Amino acid sequence: MLLDTQLAQQIVDRTMAIIETNINVMDQYGIIISSGDPKRIGQIHDGALLAINHGDTVEITEQSSYGLKGVKPGINLLLKFNQNIIGVVGITGHPEDIRNYAALVKMTSEMIIERSLLIEQLQWDKRHVEEFISSWINGELDQNEINNWAQRLSLDLSEPRVAVVIEVEQNTQANHLSTIRQIVELLEFPKRNNLVAVIAMNEIVVLKPCKVSNHQWDHSHESQRIDELLATLDKHGIDNVQIALGQFYSNLAQLPLSYQSAKQVLALGKSHSPQSKKFLFDDLRIPVLLTPLSNSWQGEQLRQSIIKLKSHDKSGQLMKTLYSLFEHQGNLKHCSESLFIHRNTLRYRLNKIEDITQISPHNFSGLVELYIASQITK
Repeated sequence: MLLDTQLAQQIVDRTMAIIETNINVMDQYGIIISSGDPKRIGQIHDGALLAINHGDTVEITEQSSYGLKGVKPGINLLLKFNQNIIGVVGITGHPEDIRNYAALVKMTSEMIIERSLLIEQLQWDKRHVEEFISSWINGELDQNEINNWAQRLSLDLSEPRVAVVIEVEQNTQANHLSTIRQIVELLEFPKRNNLVAVIAMNEIVVLKPCKVSNHQWDHSHESQRIDELLATLDKHGIDNVQIALGQFYSNLAQLPLSYQSAKQVLALGKSHSPQSKKFLFDDLRIPVLLTPLSNSWQGEQLRQSIIKLKSHDKSGQLMKTLYSLFEHQGNLKHCSESLFIHRNTLRYRLNKIEDITQISPHNFSGLVELYIASQITK
């Protein structure tokens, strides 16, 4: 480990707040890299070199300081990490006056170094976890690689998981980054065992444990947990988010499919109901599963019936009737009642739909084809 100037400055600031005397921090070569006296930065400190060469604390009196370069009376203490010398901290003053402070300064300095290393290690681990999650959801890892990553990063993958995508609407850059950090901190609460990664500037993915019984996952429980998260975010003043829950797959190697489904759920949910904050795969199952048809020749063929119907339906009455028939699963009685029309009027409209599209909404296969065509056209 190397002692950098930023860490050295932390040591100077913290220790000079404890004792009212100048503090110098030297690197492993005896060069002053931080000091309460900025003019001394960059100078070689002979007292530090003595301490490094002797491998022990060196006290410099006023008399002995005359023969040393860049040295004032004081005490120079070694800073070690894993038994290796990484620098020296020097306390300026007459040794008799400051000796009682020496151990305190050394302990404070090494605590600052250890804390900095711990934070650095945590940040390093977090970057590795995010790299792992990104590779996993993009389908770049097989089951063995997933297990190896989890073992190296000490991650618990014993529970089944489902993908959740959180999109954060961007406001000012500073506020946006602060919002992202807040959300991640709430999601990373240890007891939840969530795996969290910031995938893009406005996208967070969560691979969250979910309840499974007899190979069936508790969809309603996960929906409730999203409601709880939205309520928590609202309490923290965060209301510019939309959350999508993907489909559950029992095999962890299939989590990329769960992530893809969550992305499609979010895209469809935003287009159908842009004001909503929660979108669930089970609520949008059919539209999501039909999405691949949208850009195919088969999808184009299916769309023609709805395109024709809309071009002939200037008032929108026929489309409204068709959607009502979908909603009531082909039940003519319930459909006519919901539209407040006579069943004969309903039959007349359905016959007109058949004349235009050449597809009969009176039978099951025709109704299904029109339903699929309407979903793709949306």
